[in-house]
Amino acid sequence: MGRCSGSSASYRTRGLMMVYRRMAEVYDHLMTHAPYEQWVDFTEEMIRFSKTHVKRIADLGCGTGEITTRLAERGYEMTGIDYSAEMLTYAEHKASANKITVNWLHQDIRELSGLRDYDLAISYCDVINYITEPEEIRKTFQHVFNLLKPGGLFLFDVHHLPFILDYYVNETFAEVTDEASYIWFCIPGEEVGEMYHDLTFYYLQDGLYERFDEQHHQRTFSINFYKEILQQSGFENVKVYADFAVNDESIADDAARIFFSARKTSR
Repeated sequence: MGRCSGSSASYRTRGLMMVYRRMAEVYDHLMTHAPYEQWVDFTEEMIRFSKTHVKRIADLGCGTGEITTRLAERGYEMTGIDYSAEMLTYAEHKASANKITVNWLHQDIRELSGLRDYDLAISYCDVINYITEPEEIRKTFQHVFNLLKPGGLFLFDVHHLPFILDYYVNETFAEVTDEASYIWFCIPGEEVGEMYHDLTFYYLQDGLYERFDEQHHQRTFSINFYKEILQQSGFENVKVYADFAVNDESIADDAARIFFSARKTSR
């Protein structure tokens, strides 16, 4: 189960905050085996590869802050941004318990405001896939461009279109643990790359299992679509990678996750 069923879901429909509140309760437990260190290592590899001095990082769609706090522990000045206040509450609690300093902001990444002069913006775990309309993606990328310093980097990932067509849509997934379980049906939408995730959760509370349901809406576009929107937003030197590889820009059809690196023009 990916972050696609977590914090980034808060960008789908504003009226479902109660749903996201319940999701926040089980998110960390179900994401125990998520490759957070790989996202962090990928970030640092891309910083070194780009030869960019990075001190301030904005984590867009930070959820419960696992990537945010790990980067803070490595010495970066972190700002974690998410639309789900419940996710941010969990993130802040964990950071405080571990004496990690992070600036947490409750904002919709499609409408970012008041943020400037960041060296790097990241958005991982398919957060961008929850922005399902092309114009909304365009607006989001423009906001990211505005928050970066000249020469700043933008790193994000999305589902690979061929992969979801072959391995996600019309499939059923499940995970069962003593504390929490889920059943996940992936239903295709009307557009190519569009999918609806119907999720049923069972969560142990006070000795009894409680059930709650969610539906998440995602859409992924072609690699060329994202590249074109980035370039139209003012980014340059757009590069594409697959599945955390930083030294190979070749993309196999069976790659699950596509990473983009783009630089804000220095002019």
